[in-house]
Amino acid sequence: MARKSSSRSGGKDTTQSAHRVPMREFSRSLPMALLRAREAVMRQFRPSLRNYGLTEQQWRILRALAAVEESEVTELARTAFLLGPSLSRILRDLEARRLIERRTAEGDLRRGVVSISDRGLRLMEGVAPLSEAIYAAITKRYGARKLAELQDMLGALEASLEGLDTGDASHDAQPEE
Repeated sequence: MARKSSSRSGGKDTTQSAHRVPMREFSRSLPMALLRAREAVMRQFRPSLRNYGLTEQQWRILRALAAVEESEVTELARTAFLLGPSLSRILRDLEARRLIERRTAEGDLRRGVVSISDRGLRLMEGVAPLSEAIYAAITKRYGARKLAELQDMLGALEASLEGLDTGDASHDAQPEE
């Protein structure tokens, strides 16, 4: 993309390159490529989640809780990549719908513990066949081998970047709000 600006000599318009910063193209940045791919995948799942009255974030929490007996709220925030205030609001909503159960941790009343309820598990059992059908469609379109390789590569990328010192003290993962 080009931009026109006035030249200092004679006021003529000249074309300047849009590359004002010596960086790779915005569309070729790894974070943007990952976001585009995530959006393409989530676009497949959102309609079925909406049919069950769930947001992506609520579904992530239910999925995370279904994989464990219970979880401390701070650990759940890390697992589901959500900020504390967002998680608190979502947990309140899920608890009001009786999809989760909350209690205080034994020995430390400041810590909250969350688990999925029987009602939450039944909801997941209803969503699961649709979710698996979507996974099957994605696998058919993209290819089972390529999808497995992609998941392996993403895991390897994540592992390789763990502990990478970028010189920025705030390089910890920023959860989604």
